[in-house]
Amino acid sequence: MTQLRLPPEDRDLSPRTGWTRDHWEAVADHWLLTARQHASPSGGLITPPGRPSGAGIRSDGIEGFARSFLIAAPLLAGRADDPHDHAGWYARGLAAAMEPGGPDHWGRAIGVDELRIRRWSGTPQPIVEAANLAFGLALSRERVWDRLDGKLRDQLADWLTHHATKHGSDNNWLLFTAVIEAFVRSVGYDVPGGHAQPDVDRAESWYLGDGWYNDGPISAVTGHGNRVDHYNSWVIQTFLWQWYELTDQPSERRELFRARLGEFADSYALLFAADGSPLHHGRSLTYRQAVLGGLWAAGLAGVGNESPGAIRRLASGVLRHYTDLGVGVDGPPTLGHGAAQFLPMCQVYSGPGSPYFAGMGFLGLAAPADHPLWTERERPQQSERHEDHVRTLHGVGWVVQSGDGVVRIANHASDHIDDPDRENGDPNYASIGYSTHTAPGVGDAWTDGVDGQLALVDEWGRSTQRAGLRGTATGDGWAASWYRPRFGGTDLPGARVVTLSVLHQGTELRAHLVTAPAGWTAREGSFALADAREPVVVDTLVHSGDLTVDLVPLHGWTGAGVARYQGGNAFGEYSAVPYLTAAPAPDLPTLYVSLHRLGRTASVPVPVQVTVVRDQLAATWTDGRRDEFAVGELF
Repeated sequence: MTQLRLPPEDRDLSPRTGWTRDHWEAVADHWLLTARQHASPSGGLITPPGRPSGAGIRSDGIEGFARSFLIAAPLLAGRADDPHDHAGWYARGLAAAMEPGGPDHWGRAIGVDELRIRRWSGTPQPIVEAANLAFGLALSRERVWDRLDGKLRDQLADWLTHHATKHGSDNNWLLFTAVIEAFVRSVGYDVPGGHAQPDVDRAESWYLGDGWYNDGPISAVTGHGNRVDHYNSWVIQTFLWQWYELTDQPSERRELFRARLGEFADSYALLFAADGSPLHHGRSLTYRQAVLGGLWAAGLAGVGNESPGAIRRLASGVLRHYTDLGVGVDGPPTLGHGAAQFLPMCQVYSGPGSPYFAGMGFLGLAAPADHPLWTERERPQQSERHEDHVRTLHGVGWVVQSGDGVVRIANHASDHIDDPDRENGDPNYASIGYSTHTAPGVGDAWTDGVDGQLALVDEWGRSTQRAGLRGTATGDGWAASWYRPRFGGTDLPGARVVTLSVLHQGTELRAHLVTAPAGWTAREGSFALADAREPVVVDTLVHSGDLTVDLVPLHGWTGAGVARYQGGNAFGEYSAVPYLTAAPAPDLPTLYVSLHRLGRTASVPVPVQVTVVRDQLAATWTDGRRDEFAVGELF
């Protein structure tokens, strides 16, 4: 087993993290050398130990190769030498992968449309890995592609062309086939049946604002983005960036993309705490530092208001955060959050090679050592520049708040549901609040419907889910949404909830206008705090390490408690969630108000007073701000 050896810190160039390009290269080399230990004898497949994906172990081996190449490619592009012969090693692996009838021979994917017909005789997954390979080959063309012999280039171009002509899912996958086609054309091959341009046109039609895109068609129910997560950074922004690098587009269109990429970097940088923790929200979180992809793309493009020193400071903080957690230190990255495997947070499409998509987080290495991304002195990232900073991302339906060492969001749009009458919720999207230092509960901690939920509970203790948002509204420092609580896969008759979040003075004022049938009680949960040891609970204060979750009833709530779980959270074996309870008047809208706080300060005074008259809410803050809402008239 290779040992990770890091160079000395440089606090002159990097006063906040101590890390420089030398640290990045050391981690990249270590990950790549570790990956080789799990390669097939000919090097065409890389299959670390772990649970196979739904696509099968053969696909997983292709995945491990192509995704680890995402680390090698920028390293080769930006570093003058190649002391470990990464270029040669991956070239030999590609030769084995293309050898007809060879033991490492790569099969060919079928499209998603074909999958509906040939369900048991193929998989579309290699489309993704063909895209990762094309992305990496474009970055490292002079070091890898140009050095392959003509026969191997022809074989690879044919394999890539096959995947460029397939049709994937109607989401970020459109950009996978687009970049494959763009690369193949850029190296002199034709792509009969390619459909890149209309696919990119469609993906760009999902633009929401503030630099963000919906990951699929805009919701027909709300007219709002409902699929927003880190895929914006690790796929949508990065693959669009590569598309524009590889293709000849009108200058107006190119500049529009560059402006959007800059806007994205400026707003996305809000979602990282000073200790390097990214927002824990959405699917595929086992990709870890791939969250940096869009920020690096903006830095390489020279767009946005974040300075090169601020981008590197944020990126180095994230890489150091995961390295300190042990990710990739003593073996390949696992299916989980930290060093240990945690399968309940992973999707069925994730296999042992999937975590190597973290390679997208090494994209900045494509900039040479004399680039400002590596030479400019570290500057504070956004969460360090502003204490108690709040920004509403109107197109996304989020309110972002940073302060007290933590970043939090109120999520009022992205539920990852297209048809609220048919689909159920997902813990990675269904909560009202997400943060950089908490993870949603899974297993019983999800089905109980406590953390981040307003649930209705029947006499047997069974709870509804917040799923299928039907409307979103936003304003300065606030956002709201409404939904029909789901129970047993269907809407609960006669039930309706309108939720309002106002983020101010380091807290979230949360109000729910609840209509419930007779016999049901209301329950509201806050953040789930998790650790290796059981959190300490005092009333509705939950403490773990230097973090505190505080849930304060302000109006309508009559009871309180704390739900405890074991084995249901990616951040630790033990978790605890404070909650409030009350009995709504049957069939009449009832307004409940509470205050949520997550931070490093153990206890703070309540900074707001509220007045409630029926569905009218007035909030007066200790700094003089006053908010007034007719909650029943928001939708």
